[in-house]
Amino acid sequence: MAGENAGAAAAQAGPALLRVEDVSKSFPGVKALDRMRLDLRHGEVLALVGENGAGKSTLMKLLSGIHTPDEGRFFLDGEPLRLTGPRDAQQRGISIIHQEFNLMPDLTVAQNIFIGREPRKAGLLLDHRALDTRARELLDRLELPLDVRRTVGTLTVAQQQMVEIAKALSYNPRVLIMDEPTAALNDTEVRVLHQLIRRFVRPRTGVIYISHRMEELASLCDRITVIRDGRYVETLRTAETSMPEVIARMVGRELEAGAGPRTVRQERETVLSVSGLCTKTLLDDVGFDLRKGEILGFAGLMGAGRTEVARALVGADPITSGTVTLHGRPVRIKNPADAARHRIGYLSEDRKRLGLLVEDSVSTNIALSSLRERFQSFGFVRDAAVQERAAELVSTLRIRTPSVGRPVKNLSGGNQQKVVIAKWLVKECDVLIFDEPTRGIDVGAKEEIYRLLDELAEQGKAIIMISSDLPEVLRMSHRVLVMAEGRITGELSAAEATQERVMHYATLRPGTPSLEPSASHDNTASRTGSNPGIPKAGE
Repeated sequence: MAGENAGAAAAQAGPALLRVEDVSKSFPGVKALDRMRLDLRHGEVLALVGENGAGKSTLMKLLSGIHTPDEGRFFLDGEPLRLTGPRDAQQRGISIIHQEFNLMPDLTVAQNIFIGREPRKAGLLLDHRALDTRARELLDRLELPLDVRRTVGTLTVAQQQMVEIAKALSYNPRVLIMDEPTAALNDTEVRVLHQLIRRFVRPRTGVIYISHRMEELASLCDRITVIRDGRYVETLRTAETSMPEVIARMVGRELEAGAGPRTVRQERETVLSVSGLCTKTLLDDVGFDLRKGEILGFAGLMGAGRTEVARALVGADPITSGTVTLHGRPVRIKNPADAARHRIGYLSEDRKRLGLLVEDSVSTNIALSSLRERFQSFGFVRDAAVQERAAELVSTLRIRTPSVGRPVKNLSGGNQQKVVIAKWLVKECDVLIFDEPTRGIDVGAKEEIYRLLDELAEQGKAIIMISSDLPEVLRMSHRVLVMAEGRITGELSAAEATQERVMHYATLRPGTPSLEPSASHDNTASRTGSNPGIPKAGE
């Protein structure tokens, strides 16, 4: 744990590194924080947890100078701290990594890391060589595998997160605030990040770590501060508590442990069949079947091709070869609108850029995919019908918003994700593709999403679920397809799937014989609806 390194002893002596006292903040229609308090000790990693809308991100924006508190006080090393803006916070030694990225997509990795601090020749001209060298040295020190000259807009979500991390650490901060830094990272990348954090924490530094991944808190954080509905609840020593206790304090109720997924009968109708799917950049001979009422999980490391499969299926990336069959009939999907007409819905991993109109209202976004077919009469939008359906889904999904007329940009990240899900529920798609469906969503909301996915499958929806959260894949999937380097390297039934087996196939180079020991149980379920060349457990 972080508290076991050299800084742990210093964490108990002297004033807190950072202290928050009775801080309140209101926005139109919402009191985000109500007499909030928090203290970060020297040399510690302090977890901050709470459900969506609890006030975590608001508090962090106050600490980083983005917002100004209505009342209350901040202290840094016992001295009053009054921030005039984000640059002032950085100069005082406070850096933040936001849940929503703050990057310039048309600039390079190096330019994003050192924006506003670029080295110049003779004080005038930008020194590109020195800039790239400085960025490369930083990334090498942080062990982040990024090309400093690559344009950020071409990076994956996980790679963009790495750029944000490098940018924050380039300021050599004393207080590092991390808001859901691992939401887009797989297990290997999470371990790299945790190593970075442990190296960063010293007797005069500290980390405030916001995460919905409960398993991370036990291994990384010294203490856990729980907040609920904008109010402080309790601070717990990690070594003296359990994650179910933390969750109970977060949500104010016990959550039922999720049972494993039921078995889907093999005689069920095949809704979607993919064969020999290839794309110019990555995918190679991808094939699988998806049955009615099935949740088919896609697992793999970053860059394995999971998202690329989804994008190819909905026409976002062109297919160079292969066939896609829907309800027994070959289909050619040229773009996402075409996919929607075929009742294939895609929930993108990047909800803000690809899934929402953030300036528009909750109701507009929910009705967006079905406006013409469900909410128009004689060319006019039936506003009352839109409002009614939106209100129903806001209630069903527990979307925290003052009203359905609220702009989506004013919602928390998790609630934005729920709005995207609601949009496709209105469409009543036969095939739903969920790419990182619970990214940035708290544990309480996750349970609701899980129940929703199960209910949709029970109703006969055919679901593809892509997730970097391996326990989530294992919990929710009837079958798991594992990808590496653009190909499917393994297929596991729910009974066969374990974290070890999934990681075995995720690190298996395509075409390499599997050395996995034979499975002792029946493998019939995993053989159904797949290519003969895909390795199964025990083969």
